[in-house]
Amino acid sequence: MPVVMGIEPLTTLGALPVRIRVYENESFTALRRRRRRCYSGNTGGSLRRILRCIATMASDGAEKKMSTERRDKLLGIEKIIQKRWEDAKIFEVDASDEPPKPGEKYFGNFPYPYMNGVLHLGHAFSLSKLAAFQRLCGTKVLLPMGFHCTGMPIKACADKLVRESEEFGCPPVFPTEVTDEAPAPVANKEEVPVEVKFKAKKSKAVAKSGASKYQWTIMRSLGLEDDEIAKFRDPLYWLEYFPPIAKNDLKFFGLSCDWRRSFITTEANPYYDSFVRWQFEHLREKKKVGKDLRYAIYSPLDRQPCADHDRASGEGVAPQEYVLIKMEVQPPFTGKLKPLEGKKVFLAAATLRPETMYGQTNAWVLADGDYGAYEVSATEVFVVTARAALNMAYQNLSRVPQQPTCLVELKGQDLIGLTVVSPLAKNPVVYVLPMLNIKTDKGTGVVTSVPSDSPDDYMALSDLKSKPALRAKFNVQDEWVLPFEVLPIINVPEFGDKSAEAVCISMKIKSQNNRDDLEAAKKMTYLKGFTDGKMLVGDYARMKVQEAKPLIKKLLVESGQAVIYSEPEKKVISRSGDECVVALTDQWYLQYAEEEWKSQAEKCLTQMELYSDETRRLFEHALGWLNQWACSRSFGLGTKFPWDQDFLIESLSDSTIYMAYYTLAHILQEGDLYGKGDHAVKPNQMTRNVWDFVFGMGPLPESEIPVETLKRMKKEFDYWYPFDLRVSGKDLIQNHLTFSIYNHTAMFPEERWPRSFRCNGFLLLNGEKMAKSTGNFLTIRDAVSDFSADATRFGLADAGDSVDDANFVKLTANSAILRLTKEMAWMSDEVIAAEKDLRKGSPTTFADRVFENEINIAINQTERNYKALMFREALKSGFYDLQIARDEYRLACSSLGMNRDLIFRFADVQTRLLTPICPHYAEYVRSEIFHQEGFAVTAGWPASGTPDLTLQRANKFFQSILADFRKALQKHLAASKKAKKGQAAVPPAAPLAGLIYVAEKYEGWKEESLKILQSCYDSGSKTFTSDVEILSRLRESSVGQSGDFKQIQKKCMPFVKFKKDETLSVGPQALELRLPFDERWVFEENLELIKAQLGLESVMVVPVSSSSSGKIAAAAQAASPGSPVIVFVTVPEMVAALASNGVAQVTVS
Repeated sequence: MPVVMGIEPLTTLGALPVRIRVYENESFTALRRRRRRCYSGNTGGSLRRILRCIATMASDGAEKKMSTERRDKLLGIEKIIQKRWEDAKIFEVDASDEPPKPGEKYFGNFPYPYMNGVLHLGHAFSLSKLAAFQRLCGTKVLLPMGFHCTGMPIKACADKLVRESEEFGCPPVFPTEVTDEAPAPVANKEEVPVEVKFKAKKSKAVAKSGASKYQWTIMRSLGLEDDEIAKFRDPLYWLEYFPPIAKNDLKFFGLSCDWRRSFITTEANPYYDSFVRWQFEHLREKKKVGKDLRYAIYSPLDRQPCADHDRASGEGVAPQEYVLIKMEVQPPFTGKLKPLEGKKVFLAAATLRPETMYGQTNAWVLADGDYGAYEVSATEVFVVTARAALNMAYQNLSRVPQQPTCLVELKGQDLIGLTVVSPLAKNPVVYVLPMLNIKTDKGTGVVTSVPSDSPDDYMALSDLKSKPALRAKFNVQDEWVLPFEVLPIINVPEFGDKSAEAVCISMKIKSQNNRDDLEAAKKMTYLKGFTDGKMLVGDYARMKVQEAKPLIKKLLVESGQAVIYSEPEKKVISRSGDECVVALTDQWYLQYAEEEWKSQAEKCLTQMELYSDETRRLFEHALGWLNQWACSRSFGLGTKFPWDQDFLIESLSDSTIYMAYYTLAHILQEGDLYGKGDHAVKPNQMTRNVWDFVFGMGPLPESEIPVETLKRMKKEFDYWYPFDLRVSGKDLIQNHLTFSIYNHTAMFPEERWPRSFRCNGFLLLNGEKMAKSTGNFLTIRDAVSDFSADATRFGLADAGDSVDDANFVKLTANSAILRLTKEMAWMSDEVIAAEKDLRKGSPTTFADRVFENEINIAINQTERNYKALMFREALKSGFYDLQIARDEYRLACSSLGMNRDLIFRFADVQTRLLTPICPHYAEYVRSEIFHQEGFAVTAGWPASGTPDLTLQRANKFFQSILADFRKALQKHLAASKKAKKGQAAVPPAAPLAGLIYVAEKYEGWKEESLKILQSCYDSGSKTFTSDVEILSRLRESSVGQSGDFKQIQKKCMPFVKFKKDETLSVGPQALELRLPFDERWVFEENLELIKAQLGLESVMVVPVSSSSSGKIAAAAQAASPGSPVIVFVTVPEMVAALASNGVAQVTVS
């Protein structure tokens, strides 16, 4: 039974995913043959063939059962290499005594991960791009890693566990979630070995619903026992438990980290707590922090603002401000409104367009919507939805703060027909009418109707006017609708005085139910109305809308006819599980809107390397909208404000310049993650003056800390700062990364500002979003356990490099196991063991020179790719392309044998180029196969000769033409074996020979045509002028003037079209009159390979100019530069043909 060694990457067969087993000792030719059989299912017998192919596919079950021997070998190697690194302290690095010269040091870092669970593959994706290339090149590299514990998530999860144990017991027995198998045990944090795996085990109920609503169940899914989970009710236990596991997982992954500098955040670490306090004291003195009433996304359950990192969903959502128009309900109050007699009752309509209030014709409600009459003050009542009332209650728009008081519950139908007086409306009174498509999850559920400028309003009013049945359905009386006409209030040049009416008519919108068309119409009218519109009515007539809008808003609010109201742009759910509102909060803010500070941040951004235009655009957008940022919290974990102990500094604000803390963390904490030990420097000794000195802001202070230690800390900071690169997901651009720019410019001089950010997209898993709820999720530990660290890193490198989402494919990582282990075996068996059989001496043959050149090209291209952090491209140029070059070289040397020096150089170069991606593999190859001293990770970038791109092009030309020759030979043999009618097939009478005819350059009409095309080609836009222009130049040329132009056109234009298409495909070299290399020389250098590949006895290369007349000569005339012609003949025919060309004696090869 053959052993399955791996699974080839996913391909498709029609709509069916196809995975092809790769068997041990199976040749590449046999594998390719089986692949062709699978992929050729559209030819005869396709269904049967597909079914036969399916029988050979690797199912998920077969994939799980396949041999793990190769994977286990890699894991064993990695364990040994990691121990070797740790013993040698290879990644522990200290500052030099002298300041670094340019390029001497490299400080790379990554946003410290949050410690409410284990690390996933997305963390590894960003981390895998960090610092390894620079270390390989001999640069002094610092890569530290901290662990973030500040903020709401840990406290919220701990409180959930407390509530669940109080409600359901400890351990809890939940009413719907019954697990169908016991959770796997997990080792205590002190005993976490590298082999520990966290298995996601979900109950049947959870599997169906997609996610658990119970925190206890989530903890069980991590493999934790109930006794252990109970400890997590204390939020500080999370800080003890998860950071050591994260550290072990990253070691298992092979992260090249200086672990001495690791730390956790919050006041649980007194050193970091002191550092954050020092930062905020400076920010306050520089007036970067202030306290004020501001709107903020707020969690009613947590009773504090809910920043991005405090949210389960809705990251990046900000408050949306509206103007609430107070439409006063006119007495008498009847029906359900009767209890409201004696109060001022307003329908409160939320609008973004207060300037349009002059054109109101009615108010809209949702007939079956739920509303309520809520007390705003002792005398005023607002009719709104419950959701809006809750938001209002946190904005001082409720009689009882933070507790909406509903006097009467109402349905929209109860409001239809009410008479209201609305601010600024030309109509003295308007009526409340039904609209079919009001969304009660936005605004207040009450909408003002301005049909002149709102397509929705225009169509809804038109429907009621034109459809008596619709009026009857909702008991709408004619006098509430029919007398009210569209009122022109704004002139929009493109659409006139009634823009909504004009657009709806032009778009032929028939009903308020044509939602897509109405959405398009709304975008057109709203944008044009704001940018180009002019007011026609009111105190601001003839003023542009964009100028009048704020003035009208101010008028309405100051006169008491409207109030300001805010709500989240979209739904936001806090980590505690409640839906957030917008609250008017009195708290501390970072003043990111300050012009001088913003200007400094913009200056910093312009100087930074961001590796992507899209990344720069996202940063510029973030700087454009960022305003004040609420930086204080009253609940959670963190550092207290130095001057206001009632508030904590929130999680995105205590993590803006902590990269500077890395530079001296090892001196302060001495490798202790928590800073709790009896260290040489005490936390209380880190006074403000000490911090100022260390970070270059003050003189040497009087301190109990020895002067030598103080100077050492300062030396570390001065040497490593600024940091050179921070890698991160693009989701942090809108907050953390932009905040980091701001705070660096506030705290440090320009020479200490960040140098570069590299932002990536999210990491998909097998083409789908990674999510615990769907089971499509992979932790770092599980990935390494399943594939090994290096195969995982290989898959991550192959996943992608841009700001777009990358895709980690498990089958790619699985195939990497096969690739790496086979490469190690090849080096052992075909390089080292067979060294005596390799050809000695300097590289001399064409194949030698080509292979050497491909190695040089790979070195140069891969260096460029690594510098640009393009790891997928580096993998292509430094591994895949080199593998192809090696395989072609091995084939080309089948008779002479491979050159020993070249093949050894290839092995060394490929290993070095792959080191930043697969460092354990590289260490093994270097030390165990080639028995070299030192470490691969610091071995140095390989030296390279100057790449010869002409030689590379010559080789590509030769490989392509050789494939064409094989096809031509097959066609020739097939034709020679065909029998004439009634006769048996006759095989060739003598061994075949080949005459290769080559043309040195284009001549005659082809030369002239190419010159015309060269003059008509724009290399910048990569386009040609029109065919009319080309034809005109051809007519005016010497060729065009030489005879009947129609005949000339008929001869030339197919060639012109072919060359145009070729140019658009391969570039302007297609227009060259001659090749940059000697085509004849290329073939003559490879005659033995040509004969071997084609099975010919003799081959000769002949210039086209040497051909005479006859059948062979006619075929030879088709040759052109880069397109030789091969003619298959017998050896006697070859001799005769050459003799007829004046060659008296012929020696054939």
